[in-house]
Amino acid sequence: MITIGYLGPKGTFTKLAVDTAFNQEMTKGFKTIPECIDAVDKGDIDIGVVPLENAIEGTVQLTVDYLVHRVRIPVAAEIVVPIQQHLLVRADFSGELSDIAEVHSHSHAIAQCHQYLHQHLEDSKMVFSSSTGKAAEYISESKEPIAAIGNTVAAEEYGLRILKENIHDYPNNHTRFLVLTKNKDSVVINHPVLLEKTTVLISLPSDQAGALHQILSAFAWRKMNLSKIESRPTKTGLGNYFFIIDVDQSYDDVLFPGVKAELESLGCKVTILGTYPVYHLNI
Repeated sequence: MITIGYLGPKGTFTKLAVDTAFNQEMTKGFKTIPECIDAVDKGDIDIGVVPLENAIEGTVQLTVDYLVHRVRIPVAAEIVVPIQQHLLVRADFSGELSDIAEVHSHSHAIAQCHQYLHQHLEDSKMVFSSSTGKAAEYISESKEPIAAIGNTVAAEEYGLRILKENIHDYPNNHTRFLVLTKNKDSVVINHPVLLEKTTVLISLPSDQAGALHQILSAFAWRKMNLSKIESRPTKTGLGNYFFIIDVDQSYDDVLFPGVKAELESLGCKVTILGTYPVYHLNI
């Protein structure tokens, strides 16, 4: 049977994405994103699902950097999931918002609820956890007047009560998750495909004027639509960067090889990180 790893424990949004996208596979939670990616690389699990980007807080840089600098595993699919953040307390909590001494959650979840926390829980201490699920688990085991930010699955899993619903700052809150595997045939997602996408990693030979313009021109004159371009440090010295570009089409034998040849003639290094379907799930 296929085993799918995710950023755990139970009750995280990654687990919610896995449960929605897949059917009846065995699942295994990991404490950190690198642990999940390493498990795929070592063959301990067949598929790994990790968060990549949130619509409010942007890229999960740990995911990108680990996949680029540490472990190169092909991207088999992308899952886009709507995110609803709630303020969770123990079922026996009988106080008011002003009684909450601490709010626990993942740093991204806390940042997604910044305005609400500023307006209603300004005096509460913000405590970062490795995941929203871990925060919910901690709250369930504590006797202190503290709360967690998480989803309805976490509330049900750990017997918590939703004190305030939908406390995230913006309604259009979504997170992109990457599905990683060495065997693309093992990924079966029975949902409509939103689009096909290819992610390209481009390294520059040196910092030179017009380099980014030249890179973008290679795609532009071929009428290839780019949905995202992001620079990340190469970790070889201050001011050295590589670019990660999402192209909204699957890899072909004409356009992409043409882009690769053109950029390599300029001294760039081009790596295809994956070409894969994108699924937009309703939860």
